Amino acid sequence: MSSQPPVSPAAAAPAAAPAARRRALIGITAAALLAGGAWAAWWSLVARHSESTDNAYVQARVVQVTAQTGGTVVAIEADDTDHVRAGQRLLKLDPTDAKLALEQAQAQLAQTVREVRQIHSGSDALAAQITLREAELKRLQADMARAQADVDRRAGLVDSGAVGREEFQHATAQLAAARSAVESARAALATAREQQRGSGMLVEGGPIESLPQVQRAAAKVREAWIALRRTELPAPLEGHVARRSVQLGQRLQAGAPVMSVVDLAGVWVDANFKEGQLRNLRLGQPAELVADVYGSKVVYHGRVAGLGAGTGAAFSLLPAQNATGNWIKVVQRVPVRIELDPKEIAAHPLRVGLSMNVTVDVEKQDGALLAPVSAARADHTDVYDGLDREAEADVQRIIAANRGAALPGVAASRPAARPLTLAPAASPLAGVSRSPSA
Repeated sequence: MSSQPPVSPAAAAPAAAPAARRRALIGITAAALLAGGAWAAWWSLVARHSESTDNAYVQARVVQVTAQTGGTVVAIEADDTDHVRAGQRLLKLDPTDAKLALEQAQAQLAQTVREVRQIHSGSDALAAQITLREAELKRLQADMARAQADVDRRAGLVDSGAVGREEFQHATAQLAAARSAVESARAALATAREQQRGSGMLVEGGPIESLPQVQRAAAKVREAWIALRRTELPAPLEGHVARRSVQLGQRLQAGAPVMSVVDLAGVWVDANFKEGQLRNLRLGQPAELVADVYGSKVVYHGRVAGLGAGTGAAFSLLPAQNATGNWIKVVQRVPVRIELDPKEIAAHPLRVGLSMNVTVDVEKQDGALLAPVSAARADHTDVYDGLDREAEADVQRIIAANRGAALPGVAASRPAARPLTLAPAASPLAGVSRSPSA
């Protein structure tokens, strides 16, 4: 029985090398196929239905508080980072000048009302004078009639000598004097009636509050009252104070900025997507956001609330000049507003300008590209309401205190009010509300 000779290791090595390479290539190919399949599955299931960007930043309403009137700062009741409520007093200006202007306007209104009363009193005196002149005219007309009768009786007796010519001339002179007195009385009566008519034109037109001179003086009171109230600057909305630039003793002009109030409870995110990504974005699509300040541990949820009306370059201070000869195409970006869940914002507050990573699920394409008209919203504050009502109450108080009894020929707009004594030192601040911190 013959036996095969043993194979040496040097001869077996060349035969094993191709098999090892084959197995390695098969492994690499399988790994590449698995990675490609995983990527294809991820793209078809996830990436194909989402658009992402890291060019996104937190935005909020930043309301700049400006001085409504000029004055010297005497109190600052809010500083940077402070939380303030809507209507809370932030700043107070020296009210001395405004108080003096209000007192002058109040005194002018009171004087105007009393001048109207004086005109009415003059009208009453003119009416009595007219009555007296009418009676005087009737008496003089009766005297003229008697003088005319005397002349008529003596005219036929002069020729016969029964009445002397001198007596007839005397009767004729009395008739001429009577006629002159009647004409003078008629002219005086006409003058009195014109004076009454001219005086009545100054106060005619209904209630005393509706007279032009009273309205003009009342408008000055309202203006001075509102100017006094504007020496106190309220917070237009609830938020946090930022960028306080005013100092005590500083002289402010109307319109000068003093600080800003930021509404951190209503923040949103402006995500700047490339123009190629906009084809799949629609209103109402859900979004997930991650803030750099908290990291991936905190995920915010929101929705697409609106797409910008233009690119950032189109609304920049120096817009691009794309019609020049040296032109390079730059991919543009459009801001997309993402509304966030208020509960998540309350749990993890955000600040204006923080960076965000945004991923929008674009699988649903049934949303609109532009916001409908009915979705338009407007910001509103009512902290400035009521100033005109308080000023009107002050005007009516002054009129009631100076109008006296009901004036003839002038209808009263309300029942006769109890006269009030004006207190110049206290009345300008009557009804001015104070914040709890004052």
